[in-house]
Amino acid sequence: MPHVIFTAPFFMDTTLRFIRSVGELQGVELGLITQEPRHKLPADIDHLIHGYVQLDDAMNADQIAQGVRLLQARLGPVHRLLGTLEHIQVQLGEVRDALGITGMSAEVAKNFRDKARMKDLLRNAGLPCARHRAVEQPDDAWQFAREVGFPVVLKPKEGVGAAITFRVDNDDDLRAALDVVRPAPQRQAIIEEFIVGEEHSFEVVSIRSEPVWHSLTRYSPTPLDAMRNPWIQWCVILPRDISGHEWDDVRKAGFAAVKALGIETGLTHMEWFRRRDGSVAISEIAARPPGAQIMTLNGHAHRFDLYRAWAKLMVYEVFDQPERQFAAGAAFLRGQGQGRVARVTGLDKAHKAIGHLVVEAKLPQVGQPKSSSYEGEGYAVLCHPDTAVVTHALRDLVSTVHVELEQ
Repeated sequence: MPHVIFTAPFFMDTTLRFIRSVGELQGVELGLITQEPRHKLPADIDHLIHGYVQLDDAMNADQIAQGVRLLQARLGPVHRLLGTLEHIQVQLGEVRDALGITGMSAEVAKNFRDKARMKDLLRNAGLPCARHRAVEQPDDAWQFAREVGFPVVLKPKEGVGAAITFRVDNDDDLRAALDVVRPAPQRQAIIEEFIVGEEHSFEVVSIRSEPVWHSLTRYSPTPLDAMRNPWIQWCVILPRDISGHEWDDVRKAGFAAVKALGIETGLTHMEWFRRRDGSVAISEIAARPPGAQIMTLNGHAHRFDLYRAWAKLMVYEVFDQPERQFAAGAAFLRGQGQGRVARVTGLDKAHKAIGHLVVEAKLPQVGQPKSSSYEGEGYAVLCHPDTAVVTHALRDLVSTVHVELEQ
């Protein structure tokens, strides 16, 4: 019976879905390492847990290793050590290396986590990505900006998604961004050219270093634009058909990228651009499942549970390829203003127009505090066999529903 340990520093809703999916796999004994007290674990998941260790810091490699040893003493040898939070992938690799557990090593995890190192590897493999430079001091950023020209993008070297990511259009913007990021030799940042074009994601399932399945989405607008403009309600669209030749270049680049970075078995999430001249440019890749409801979109489009499929992939190295039957899209409802949700307008009108397409929703509630996530205060997922129908309905939804915040 495989003994699998899941490390989840915090009990976020999506993390709990991954934990449940692993715990429900036939024959698995699941151990859980976390910072959270056990009484916070939902009852429908608690009964799946065979061993529980609460740590002071479940993002610290030494403490995670200590928790693994405790569970190993109770439940026997560890078959897999898993976790979906990007911030702990290197630490999990260090523990696997130290304790001889099968899975992604620390060095491979660093290829994904360190964005400057990642882009060096991609460029060395002949793959298209933005010009970039590691920033150890402000002068590094100023020199790059002078060489490349504005706009540029500045972010932490170990950033996640669009968090703490700045588009820099002039000298004043760069000074302000440097004041926030505060680069130093022990806290490097990365600066790169700003790519103009449509932004997409590209997800790949790999088994023993071979890609066996892929999917892609389009962001509208880009997450960085959404971060810069809090009033924007943005969307993610998953087309029904991605088999055409127009996607051949990103398939080639995406498959080559995950191989260049060294992934063996796992689900990766790549963000990339279609430049105005039609060419592909890779932004970055994460060695973890995607956010922005992309797991949910794939589930509805394929009529299968991608969370459960991920668990089976990571534990047994098996992935049952589904058939895509629908297009799907998510609209993120983001509040305008500051404070708590005061009112949500346009819901009745939107329901009459496109309610028949909604397959899942988490709507903002009056009194709800402003979200710290770029996904906003709520979302709705739409599904239909025709991609154009989903695209138009998403546009109608975000132009009709408005979330107002007040102190």
